[in-house]
Amino acid sequence: MEEGDSPARRWEDLDIDVLVKILQSFDLFELTSALAQVCRAWRLACSDQLLWKTLDLSVLKSNFIKIPLEPYVYVDSQSDKTLTRLLEICLNLSQRNTLTLIFHYNLYVSDTQLTYAAERCPRLKRLVMPAWNRIKKTGICSAIRMWEDLESLTMPSIANPPYVMEEIARSCRNFAELKIIGPCDMLFANTLVEFLPNLKVLSVRCTMLYKPALVIILDGLKKLEVLNISHCLIIEVPPPARKKILTKLDESILEKVSSLRKFITCMSDSCIMCQRTRNDEGLMRWYKYEEGLWKVDEVRSLAI
Repeated sequence: MEEGDSPARRWEDLDIDVLVKILQSFDLFELTSALAQVCRAWRLACSDQLLWKTLDLSVLKSNFIKIPLEPYVYVDSQSDKTLTRLLEICLNLSQRNTLTLIFHYNLYVSDTQLTYAAERCPRLKRLVMPAWNRIKKTGICSAIRMWEDLESLTMPSIANPPYVMEEIARSCRNFAELKIIGPCDMLFANTLVEFLPNLKVLSVRCTMLYKPALVIILDGLKKLEVLNISHCLIIEVPPPARKKILTKLDESILEKVSSLRKFITCMSDSCIMCQRTRNDEGLMRWYKYEEGLWKVDEVRSLAI
């Protein structure tokens, strides 16, 4: 070192706020690989709550094959181990500060993994659910009971929604936003009205929506402020009646939605997303399209 030169500063001597700012540019895998092991200062910075307010695991999908019996998928063991390890490292670093937890809809999480996440994210406000195949009633209900502050849920379609909605109604006093990535039938609509009458924001975009179900929602959710039915395949009446697809909303529906603060719809023949919903017969096969397209929502608070 030349005389008069100032001594070189070491990385671990950086101001912690500056170090956290630098770490925000790293992705999840880089943060959880070796960065936290560099030194005590880096470990402290890697545990800063700014880095873990949102834990976005949507970069991770399961390696799986379909099987004829429940849970109808077989998940590769290495895929399971990767998810478990990532959850352990992330949630240890987060120190219970995660407020938003995002899973890929094609990630097949087990009850054990979901419960582990719930125990270590007790302050969670927003959850984007993974596939339901391996999650049992006891697993999801146990997790929801730990998420008393939950306000927003995005969920793939589920065959039997009442027990989930009932648990949310019982445990999550501030719950206000729901997005479903799957058909909205009569059972789902009636379940919403029965258990979540205070719901304020609902998105059922890009899916099959029965007109009677829409009427139930509009009549029953008295506190609903925002409704997104963009690119839906809207069916006049449910089976076994002959399927009739609506090309526009009638006056009775338009009158009901007029009381909403925001109503979002698109039923255009020229719209690519509307075309895709029709081509997929109301059950979007997201894997066929651009990666991350499933994250899009016209309601800003529900977009990822």
